[in-house]
Amino acid sequence: MLPAEIQRVVLLICLAATGYLLILAWNGDVQEARDQDYYAVEPAVSSSDFAADSVSDSVPELTNSLVSGGDIPALPTASMPAVEQVNPLSTIGGNRLVRVTTPSLKMWIDLKGGDVVRVLLPKFPVEIDRPDVPFVLLDQSVQRTYIAQSGLIGADGTDSNGERPLYRADRVSYEIDQGEIEVVLRADVAGNPVEKIFRFRADDYLVDVEYRVRNNKTSNFVAGMFAQIKRDNRAPSLDESIPLAPQPFFGGATTTLENRYEKVEFDDLDERPLSFTLEGGWMAFLQHYFLSAWVPPADEKNRFEASRSRDGNYLFRTIGQAKQVAPGGVGLWQTGFYAGPKDQITLEEIAPNLNMTVDYGFLWWIAEPLFKVLNYFHSVTGNWGLSIILLTLAVKAALYWVSAKGYRSMANMRRVAPAMKRIQERYANDREKLSREMMALYKKEGANPLGSCLPMLLPMPIFLALYWVLLESVELRQAPFVFWINDLAAMDPYFILPLLMGASTYLMQALNPQVGDPMQIKIMKMMPIMFTVLFLFFPAGLVLYWLVNNLLSIAQQTFVYRQVEKAQASG
Repeated sequence: MLPAEIQRVVLLICLAATGYLLILAWNGDVQEARDQDYYAVEPAVSSSDFAADSVSDSVPELTNSLVSGGDIPALPTASMPAVEQVNPLSTIGGNRLVRVTTPSLKMWIDLKGGDVVRVLLPKFPVEIDRPDVPFVLLDQSVQRTYIAQSGLIGADGTDSNGERPLYRADRVSYEIDQGEIEVVLRADVAGNPVEKIFRFRADDYLVDVEYRVRNNKTSNFVAGMFAQIKRDNRAPSLDESIPLAPQPFFGGATTTLENRYEKVEFDDLDERPLSFTLEGGWMAFLQHYFLSAWVPPADEKNRFEASRSRDGNYLFRTIGQAKQVAPGGVGLWQTGFYAGPKDQITLEEIAPNLNMTVDYGFLWWIAEPLFKVLNYFHSVTGNWGLSIILLTLAVKAALYWVSAKGYRSMANMRRVAPAMKRIQERYANDREKLSREMMALYKKEGANPLGSCLPMLLPMPIFLALYWVLLESVELRQAPFVFWINDLAAMDPYFILPLLMGASTYLMQALNPQVGDPMQIKIMKMMPIMFTVLFLFFPAGLVLYWLVNNLLSIAQQTFVYRQVEKAQASG
């Protein structure tokens, strides 16, 4: 029979958990109703000039200061030549948007400027129960502004002085199941043919973006390429974070000479813009599990900027150096655009340090090896839950001898517990005398109270690192385990794992020596309940790790206690 105080606490916890579940259910119903239209399979997409921001504010100017230190002459400040507006509507049936569908991406491109105005991810459904509804990453609509823009700027550029070219395309829709495809947008700028080419590969989230310009002038054609992500500061409509837990980063990110991974937060840009020059590099925008990024050529020097625009949106851009094309020649400008999951193996291959966008926090040096081991186990088992169990076994084996030393100290503390209790009763009103007698007893019996804390403290850094692995690794998003656990990155819907974890924590505590004053002992008895409540809302994969770790610890602790008892009996 539980004491009355503990019964009251348990009752309050159950009432609080029930109320919280009711709130979650209500929010879920409201969210599902609100997102039903937003996450339509064929959503309505607005053009890139839907937002109130003016073109002149959105598109950067390529001035002398932007190319200082380069190996090209200063650019003139004369006004830009007029862009010949070619109306493509008759070509593609009255629609200004071109849709491209691959197994990995579904992308809408606005012919005005060739901007990417919506990206869906078919391989990542919004929910397990809605497998045919893909996740929306980029979007230009009433709800959000999140688009990717690019263009040529400078003396002969296509995107300056408030002008954006209106391209024409051969088709309104492109689709591939394998291989690659080129989507070519065409325009004429002052008699110079311009092609903006998007190159898609069937199973790739990286899209090559390329400009080709034939210079029909009698003088040099001078222009540089910019590429930017334009984003409001509204949180993603689909919230997949864990309640009552640290939240994943939401904002911009880049790499610099000083920092391999540097976050660019909205609040920082409200105070002052960011600007630096770097060879290669990347500029990205991050949210939970996914990101978009512009990745210019690694051998070209680029300027990176991030700022707040006049309408309250935020711009994260790269600006390349100007290039000169001789009369009769063909100019080529290239960059890469990534829109997809935070797959750290793929991101590492695309650009140096881009894999750092999988943000494991200050314990990244533990989290990265953990993920590699976890990924290896998954390649063997094909199940992320089994991989977590194997990882727990590997970690426990690595820490076995250190843990065993702590458990031996616990065994000694258990042995002296009766004598300790008598001392506490005898000197209950004399704290100084109590401390001296306790230290004398520890010294005489060879017991170390600090050593008994070691088994509890050792797994904590690994636990925290694994939390960020489970939180940030898109591989575990909607990853099933067994039976009712169909998403290891979400909380257990029936709270079975947290309750089992709480029971295992209680068993571990029962094996530990009860030392300290009565109040400390009472608080320690409450720990299993407090841990259970905390773990109710943690990812099921993390609770699985802690449960298996507890069970292994109980087995090891029991084994060590018996060894110590046998040694004392034989001695």
